[in-house]
Amino acid sequence: APSIRLSPAARSLFDEPLAIAVQGLGPRQQVTLRTSLRDETGQLFQASAHYQAGDDGELDLARCPALPGGSFSGLEPMGLLWALQPQKPFWRLVKQDVQSPFLLQLEVFEGHGERPGRLLAQAQHERVFLRDGVRRVPVREGRIRATLFLPPGEDTVPGIIDIHGLGGGLFEHRASLLANHGFATLALAYYQFEDLPQKPNTLHLEYFEEAVNYMLQHPQVKGPGVGLLGFSKGGEVSLAMAAFLKNIMAVASLNGPVAATCIPLSYKDKTIPTLTLYEHKAKATNSKILDYSDVLDDPFQAPGNQSLIPLEKAEAQFLFIVGQDDRVVKSEYYAAEVCKLLQAQGKENFQILTCPGTGHCIDPPFFPLYPIGSHPVFHKRAVLGGELRAYSKAQVHAWSQIQAFFKKYL
Repeated sequence: APSIRLSPAARSLFDEPLAIAVQGLGPRQQVTLRTSLRDETGQLFQASAHYQAGDDGELDLARCPALPGGSFSGLEPMGLLWALQPQKPFWRLVKQDVQSPFLLQLEVFEGHGERPGRLLAQAQHERVFLRDGVRRVPVREGRIRATLFLPPGEDTVPGIIDIHGLGGGLFEHRASLLANHGFATLALAYYQFEDLPQKPNTLHLEYFEEAVNYMLQHPQVKGPGVGLLGFSKGGEVSLAMAAFLKNIMAVASLNGPVAATCIPLSYKDKTIPTLTLYEHKAKATNSKILDYSDVLDDPFQAPGNQSLIPLEKAEAQFLFIVGQDDRVVKSEYYAAEVCKLLQAQGKENFQILTCPGTGHCIDPPFFPLYPIGSHPVFHKRAVLGGELRAYSKAQVHAWSQIQAFFKKYL
């Protein structure tokens, strides 16, 4: 009887590859493979692909290309994971509780029909967020509301603060996965969480400074400084921290603005005003979904330039990770222009990683593409950008580059 062979067999980290093979099929037998995963709210994500077994009845996804007609085609050993798509339109895969795994179901069906044929084999696999021995520590120190993830053992390791984008709350998926790779990572909330402000009219960098000091006082965090990993507004906050605070060694910004947006930033007696937003500059696409890529003032032209973050003051190393199809922030343009300014000051503390076919959301590997979602400011359905196959490659590449960057500079 046909059976599914997985490696690792029972469980794997969410960001690591999973080898999938089917044995016991007939010679050159045509089959459809389907993966399913339910999120914590019960929403279903699925992907499927058409395959043909070899002459020996073996089907190894690392060697057999998917045939046209499924969620993807070509030689894509991880396609059944990166091509997972929500059955409910515009739904995003989010991990709330990183202490529990996602359960992946794999099924093999006969033939390539519109409807699945006879079920030939099935298997289950756990995709986990915490390696054995990684500790999850809720942090409620002073004003800080966060979760710290510590790698196994007592050795000192590089410390990273992970800062999410607009929308508030506390997101732990990226920080938990980074801790598996040997970093002490603090997932930091900064509004709309517990007793933090619901709708802040200013973000005070003193709050983030407290988080930096907390990390540097931790016995397992190797000084003398910390790294920052910020997405979108979190990238902007990270850049401002590097400009105004001490002990920031390395900043990786994922599609972050380089000027204050939406909520002003302040430190001591200095406030950076926000860029003006022009909602009337939103464009409707064919599918009536709005494209907001042109609604922000240009921070490199007056009157927007008083909103620019003074990055020339920063001592940190910068890694700008930019999606070339980002429709929320002009991240590629911003990174190129701000690096020109740094270069003009004789600085060489920056690098840009451009990700073709990648939109605003850049998650760790194997999170599904999220190309259309709610705009973080206007709360209307918006184009976020990205194309499935290109994004799946960018995720893996960016994730390895982020780790290499922090290992080098921390």
